[in-house]
Amino acid sequence: MQVAQKVAIVTGGGGGIGGALAERLAAGGARVVVTDLDAASAQAVSDRINATRPGASIARGADASEDAQIGSVIDAAEEAFGPVDLYFANAGVAAGEGLEPDDAVWDLALDVNVRAHIRATRRLVPGWIERGEGYFVSTASAAGLLTQIGSAPYSVTKHAAVGFAEWLSVTYGDKGVRVSCLCPMGVNTKLLTDDAALSATAARAVTTAGSVLEPSEVAECVLAAMEAEQFLILPHPEVLEMYRHKGTDYDRWIRGMRRYQASLLAQPS
Repeated sequence: MQVAQKVAIVTGGGGGIGGALAERLAAGGARVVVTDLDAASAQAVSDRINATRPGASIARGADASEDAQIGSVIDAAEEAFGPVDLYFANAGVAAGEGLEPDDAVWDLALDVNVRAHIRATRRLVPGWIERGEGYFVSTASAAGLLTQIGSAPYSVTKHAAVGFAEWLSVTYGDKGVRVSCLCPMGVNTKLLTDDAALSATAARAVTTAGSVLEPSEVAECVLAAMEAEQFLILPHPEVLEMYRHKGTDYDRWIRGMRRYQASLLAQPS
């Protein structure tokens, strides 16, 4: 898969991994719709793209989890550039702490981290099958392969995102629909650094598990994986070894995670 001349939509594109992906796609010759709940941030990324590649991008403020708004962004992409070839379901939330007693927080995590992916593919996959080509990139997390200490909603919904991406690839991969699932650990974004996102314990679990990458580094990994049509994208290669340990001896892995959690909780806030 080469991105030149392709039409791409990037959700959560107003910064972080999404912003870096949008700019890297445009640098590779794609035409990009940058969409974000924060319309001003999306516009700022689109403006940077157009400063070097005039007319290569448009921006739309939209909620990536709302079916009607997903449809309006797809319509805008088709009107501006033509049929959508690449869809990056990158928008995500780190909602919830512990078991999280508030069902509204669970609903938010499920809507943004999982249902947004389902709703987008419902609209796009039939056309991709008809054309024999399309690419869906899911931003999940290493938490979707391992777990997230400190947040049940984040861990559960990221597992679900990985599961949906797997199903999508198995079901439609022979019909021209390509799927990749991005599972990084720490990345220098608001999700990690904003006190209103991950709890202090959850953030420490991420930052002490491995290096914290810049969004641009992750974007490079994504484009390289797409060129190889690789399903699992691991910007932190050590995640694969952790995942293997988990699968080899699940009980031992859980005991190890309990010890890790205890060490994090013992640290000063």
